[in-house]
Amino acid sequence: MAVGMGALLCGAIAWSRLPLFGALGRAAVVLPFSLAFAAVCWVAGDASRGVHLAVKSYLSALAVLLVVSTTGLPNLLRGLGALGAPRFLLMVVKFLYRYLFVISEEAQHMAKAALSRGATAAGVMGRPARFRAAAGALAVLFARSHGRATEIHRAMLARGFQGQFPASRALDFGGADAALAIVGSLVPVAVRFAVERFR
Repeated sequence: MAVGMGALLCGAIAWSRLPLFGALGRAAVVLPFSLAFAAVCWVAGDASRGVHLAVKSYLSALAVLLVVSTTGLPNLLRGLGALGAPRFLLMVVKFLYRYLFVISEEAQHMAKAALSRGATAAGVMGRPARFRAAAGALAVLFARSHGRATEIHRAMLARGFQGQFPASRALDFGGADAALAIVGSLVPVAVRFAVERFR
């Protein structure tokens, strides 16, 4: 069963034109954690359960990576909202997503300002006070980004923001979506049936 699901995910990754080996390598980030639990199961005398735990966690990470790589976060959050996910949680994720861009922009401005004053990474790294300098720069970064985020939030409120982001366009359920839903439902069932039949 796991081999069939792995082949199905690999086929979906190849069809999505994502780098297959890159996706397989990035999904392995969960293996240190799952292998630790698998080792506990093995020590407890249930080796097969440990193997299943490691394989299922890896396939789950691969599936999540496929979904995140092929669907933009705004559309993904809209889909979760349509499925009934808590609105407050989705709002927190949306603001966090936008706040990361604010932090990135402020960090780029600070890096340009430091380079224009002649600062170099080699000069800073060789000094004993590099930790204090890095901590100070990080504090300034978060203070500036927090101020910028506050200004953005006030501008949103001034423009009538009422706790919901307007959709840029309506999502229509078309023929391609119906075909994907049918195939996505039938193929795993067919794989499970084939595995049970030829076991």
